[in-house]
Amino acid sequence: MEIFKISEPFIELNRLLKVLNIAESGGQANKIIDDGKVMVNGHKESRRRNKLRPGDSIIIGKMTILIEAETTAPEL
Repeated sequence: MEIFKISEPFIELNRLLKVLNIAESGGQANKIIDDGKVMVNGHKESRRRNKLRPGDSIIIGKMTILIEAETTAPEL
C-alpha cells in the first residue's frame, strides 16, 4: 500500500495518476479511468475528475493508494 499525502482539500483522480507516474499524460490517465481499471473506495470509478479526499482508497491493478492529509506543525 502506498500513502499519498495532500495539502489541499482534494486531488482529482486523473491528476493523481499523473503525479504518481501511473500515466504519462492526462489523456493516458483518462483512458485508464475510462477502461474501468480504477476503483475508489471499493467501487469502479468512471469520473475522471473525481475529487479524492483524505481517507479515500484507490486500487489500480495490484497497487493500492491511500489518500491522507498532510499534517503541518503549528506555527509558534
